[in-house]
Amino acid sequence: MPNILPISKTSDSKISNIPNNPNKPQEGMNKIFDSFMQNSIFENKAVLQTSYTPETIPHRDEQIGQIASILAPALRGERTSNLFVYGKTGSGKTISVQCVRDELLKRQENNKNKLIIQYINCKLKKVSDTEYRILAELIKKLGGNVPATGLPTDQVYNKFLELIDNDKKLVILIFDEIDHAVNKISDNFLYNLTRLNSELSKSQISVVGISNNLTFLDDLDPRVRSSLSEEEVVFPPYNALELQDILKKRADIAFKNGVLEEGVIAKCAAFAAREHGDARRALDLLRIAGEIAERNNFLKVTLKDIDSANEKIEKDKILDIVKTEPKQFQLVLLGIMEILEKKEKSEKTLFDSEKTKQSEVFTGDIYNAYQILCEKTKTEVLTQRRVSDILSEFDMMGIINSTVISKGRQGRTRKIKLAVPKNLTGKVKNILYESLEM
Repeated sequence: MPNILPISKTSDSKISNIPNNPNKPQEGMNKIFDSFMQNSIFENKAVLQTSYTPETIPHRDEQIGQIASILAPALRGERTSNLFVYGKTGSGKTISVQCVRDELLKRQENNKNKLIIQYINCKLKKVSDTEYRILAELIKKLGGNVPATGLPTDQVYNKFLELIDNDKKLVILIFDEIDHAVNKISDNFLYNLTRLNSELSKSQISVVGISNNLTFLDDLDPRVRSSLSEEEVVFPPYNALELQDILKKRADIAFKNGVLEEGVIAKCAAFAAREHGDARRALDLLRIAGEIAERNNFLKVTLKDIDSANEKIEKDKILDIVKTEPKQFQLVLLGIMEILEKKEKSEKTLFDSEKTKQSEVFTGDIYNAYQILCEKTKTEVLTQRRVSDILSEFDMMGIINSTVISKGRQGRTRKIKLAVPKNLTGKVKNILYESLEM
């Protein structure tokens, strides 16, 4: 039998010397905090955040001028045309509309005509996933109040009308990411809003819609389209040189002198130009690269930090898309993932930890799987054409890769591959099951 030494008081005291006092921070944590306080490479990181509003918006003078000229009649108390603003993510749409709004409201202070401008982000689920909630949010912004649920929608409309028609005023309603609201609740609420003008005796309403979807109006009911599409402004994507200019202006304020390695801004701009000229993506890349450098206690932001930041953003972007897309999009994506999973199991496909071999499926198979999921979740089934449009959007967002295949007289179909990294598929499925309450 082996000798077992008793634990001595000495060894007991050594164990007790391990820091376990919650009021006494560990030495390693203190070093981290001290390093961050002493060696920050940032001067003002806030200017790289998407919430920051710059004094001037580079390379958008033409579009801002168009928006201003369309909304300018509001200063005379005249109802403006309804306006739709299109462009890819990060092309400066929202910030340009907000710039015009702020200037209008500033001039309104010295103007006898009453102007109210309200902004709603339709990507926020708790605000815009039902017509009721959109109206409740507008009523709240106008100083009124309705219960979160429970009233008939027509009563909520009456409450909204009372608030805006109590005296002469012009109301401009800005709906950012308006396509998300329409995908969730249909286009009826837009039609109802524009029809309200016929019921108002003192006030008038104009609608400004902002969308990343360039074909958004094409999918609307013809009645809605005719009442809405009075004016349109399209924002082109930024090119690499414009992105460099934007980044340079922000970086001069955001970072301390000399901390950016040569070529960092150009590389950020190149990555973002590849992503449809997304200025938001470029700013995020630069900020996250700076944060990575800072955590590693580096004194400079290097090209390698940009690569690390890009990898992190790609992962976060996929998870964010899955969380925020409408229910119909989530059902289509889950259908793709479940078909591929079954196919891989039946084919006994082996996955290497580094090289992922993916099976392929066709659009008809996806539609069948989508219909089954709609039945399980008691959701309205979209047409095959609409599901095909959703697949096109997934392809554009980098969630899938699709190839058009000709089948001769039988027409054409698409071969679909999932582009989600294998190490994220588990997280993506969990998000989908949770969102769809499955």
